[in-house]
Amino acid sequence: MRNTVLPFAFLLLVAFQLSAQQEQPIIKIDSLSEVVLIGNRIDLPFKENSRTINIVTAADIENSAAVNVADLLQQVVGVDIRRRGTGGSQADLYIRGGGFDQTLLLIDGIKMDDAQTGHHTMNAALPIEVIERIEIIKGPAARVFGQNAFAGAINIVTKKNLNNSASVNVETGSFGQLNGNVTAGIEKENSSHIVHVGRVTSEGYRNNSDYDNANYYLKSTFNKNAQPIEMIATFLERNFGAENFYTTNPTFHEYEETQNSLIAFSTTFRKSNLKIQPRIYWKRNQDMFLLRRDEPSFFRNFHISDKIGVETNASYSSKLGITGFGIDMSKIYLRSNNLGKRNRFMTNVFLEHRFSLLDNKLDITPGVALTYFSDFKFHAFPGLDIGYDITNSFKIYGNVGYTYRIPTYTDLYYSDPVTSGNEDLEPEEAFAQELGFKYTSPKINASIAVFNRDADNLIDYIRNDVSEDVFTATNITEVNTKGLEFDASYNFKFKDFTQTLSVGYAFLDDNILDQNEELSRYSLNTLKHQYTTRFSTQLFKNVRQNIIYKYAERTTGQTYNVWDASLAIKLGQADFTVTASNIFDAEYIESGFVPMPPSNVLFGLRYSFK
Repeated sequence: MRNTVLPFAFLLLVAFQLSAQQEQPIIKIDSLSEVVLIGNRIDLPFKENSRTINIVTAADIENSAAVNVADLLQQVVGVDIRRRGTGGSQADLYIRGGGFDQTLLLIDGIKMDDAQTGHHTMNAALPIEVIERIEIIKGPAARVFGQNAFAGAINIVTKKNLNNSASVNVETGSFGQLNGNVTAGIEKENSSHIVHVGRVTSEGYRNNSDYDNANYYLKSTFNKNAQPIEMIATFLERNFGAENFYTTNPTFHEYEETQNSLIAFSTTFRKSNLKIQPRIYWKRNQDMFLLRRDEPSFFRNFHISDKIGVETNASYSSKLGITGFGIDMSKIYLRSNNLGKRNRFMTNVFLEHRFSLLDNKLDITPGVALTYFSDFKFHAFPGLDIGYDITNSFKIYGNVGYTYRIPTYTDLYYSDPVTSGNEDLEPEEAFAQELGFKYTSPKINASIAVFNRDADNLIDYIRNDVSEDVFTATNITEVNTKGLEFDASYNFKFKDFTQTLSVGYAFLDDNILDQNEELSRYSLNTLKHQYTTRFSTQLFKNVRQNIIYKYAERTTGQTYNVWDASLAIKLGQADFTVTASNIFDAEYIESGFVPMPPSNVLFGLRYSFK
């Protein structure tokens, strides 16, 4: 805390002195009512959707104290990001008590699931400089997205263009952090391009917690004056010390390197009431893990997974409503010194129809996903969404549906001295229900929802007795999960500037602890109570402040309070930022055995060329 007070005071003094001289544009707070959700088939404005969805807008990203997607999602109630340190080197993604394998991540609608393990999900998260918004769909989404959307899905929507501009960003701070990136937009007569190159490094805040991460991103639109073809290409590399990520042995000093890449081409055909969106993509993940960093021959895992996919999504509008349909086919290849050589072919067929009745006040959307896996055969997962507009701003909604997840290759085949996969595992299945209300207006956006999920065959790593050393992947018995979520934001004017106060609360209750409290490896850390709030203020034309507070109580009894803050000063084309994390030095653990960083500060300078 003492390390951050003086820099904050100094920067505030400079800002106050310059505020009367600088004429700066006011940051626009995006209106959620104008945001159209980019579903794979039926696109709907936010306020017309009959599910619990959070939107992290471009203004939210700019006003947050986050420097990467993992830190950003921690501010969303109902989302549990369990990090193992700073810099986003490794973080697991949970929604509504689901496991890290049960949430699907998408980039512009492209499914980024990894057949090896869900630990790699966040490896595909893009740098925030190229993100337009993030759509967070809570609750079962298998009917819409298919495999892995067991507890929810997160879609990162990238920026369309940057209009012949460029920015350079440099950051430095605690733990020897040194970050730099360049982002540029290029507009041509018949094409547009966005390029981002960045590197994030740190000496680490504890033994063997250093990292050296690189981000490369390219988005191009060709033939934009006729039939636009969009290409996206990413390469994200993570090299990091993994002290106690998986063990507590003091003689092990774990280390990991991952590479995640994607290349995809897509276009959209429109004719009258018909829209067709074909896409082809190739996703690749490479993972190398050493149990002893300085002794590679002691224990080494090396995995390469490839996913090649082709999909077509379409929608047709008629007097009866909107029909969405699509097909998604993909082939997965895995090469691993531990998991062996594996391959899988998948086909998903989707069908849904949205009926609008009673002068468009009532919407009913039934749908079904039909899925075939070459190693798990055929599955069908129906669902139903219903919504009613009580007023133009107030909506009641509900949904029910079946959802599923097939085991990862790690679940099926992994083996080490304390872990054993299980080739006889069955897919996880669940039946979920939800009832909610949402209010949308220029000043207030609020929602409250209650939900229930009855799951069968959930996969956990269990030992039969506390004296045993080996945890075996097992389908555990029925698990019931129920909860409540409240989320609200209020925009108001003060001194002609928009101020935003956001609050959220989530309660979760499940009965996993009743079944295997002392014998389970992964199911003991659910967020029972979660509270988040963010206050984003602007008192002068060139100064913005943010205060973020997070409270968590986990089912293990651990509780913690974490305060973060940021300050941004705009001087012409330059932005100076200070981000303070864990200001009051809370001691806490989000995942496994890894203590989170103590209080730290990051100073940044961004210069824009236009």
